[in-house]
Amino acid sequence: MTITQLKYVLAVAEHKNFTLAAEKCFVTQPTLSMQIQKIEEELGVQIFDRTKKPIQLTEIGLKIVNQSKNIVNEADRIQDIVDQQKGFIGGEFRLAIIPTVMPTLLPMFLNNFIKRYPKVKLIIEELNTAEIITKLKNGHLDAAIAVTPLEDEKIKEVVLYFEPFVAYIPESHQSFYKKEIEISDLNVNEILLLQDGHCFRDGILNLCKNLNQEERNKFQIESGSFETLIKLADEGLGTTLLPYLHTLDLPEKDKTKLKHFSEPKPAREVSLIYPKNELKIHIIDALRNTISGVIKGAITFQNVEIISPLQKK
Repeated sequence: MTITQLKYVLAVAEHKNFTLAAEKCFVTQPTLSMQIQKIEEELGVQIFDRTKKPIQLTEIGLKIVNQSKNIVNEADRIQDIVDQQKGFIGGEFRLAIIPTVMPTLLPMFLNNFIKRYPKVKLIIEELNTAEIITKLKNGHLDAAIAVTPLEDEKIKEVVLYFEPFVAYIPESHQSFYKKEIEISDLNVNEILLLQDGHCFRDGILNLCKNLNQEERNKFQIESGSFETLIKLADEGLGTTLLPYLHTLDLPEKDKTKLKHFSEPKPAREVSLIYPKNELKIHIIDALRNTISGVIKGAITFQNVEIISPLQKK
């Protein structure tokens, strides 16, 4: 059997369809089917149950797929070893960034990275954390920037920075004239939230989980963007919380409505995450060093309390 044949097996296992798997592998469907049949004949087992729709792995097929992932990853590592020995930093690198980090962080480091490492072809996607974890484990991403800790044993996390939560409070609110606010000043029933699926939303709910308030049945207004939440707050519909970097580019009239928390400031932990097999580690290190270099001037907070992004049951 060959590495290419194993990649075909992995494609069918993921897409559960021979035609779609062939498209993703850039081969014809008969070619892919023939190569998988050759492996099955060589091993004397059926990897896929073709009688089911969608196609399913057999019991032995599941074990073969798990081992195939290890073999393909280790084969890819050979090129990494050669690149590192030569000091070459280049090639395709697939990076994902969560929506609440991408608009502020990406413009800060992308130009610097491209100039320093012109031979790296960055392919960047905006994905939520759940999508990122799935793609990392399936080998469709090399790394991602997300909020941690994620507590996933297959994923390594390297902290890039701590980003405080900042309250956005309109003039009509009772806390508007406070210099700093406490977590106890928050009313969970009036905080405007991002839509479900955003880890920043889960961080806010975790931040407020110990407040003695009414049940959270008034979370009716939810949005996909911080800009919408700010406009809703200005209309007197509540308050909201923003990541610190997002506040830097607000108009001056809106900055007067920002209220920082007293220390230790509640904050989120933003990290570079990647599979523990550490493929393309030389590019990952280059990315980490570039981001660390630009972020130091923007965020200098030290006394913070990390709020977990994990949903609390």
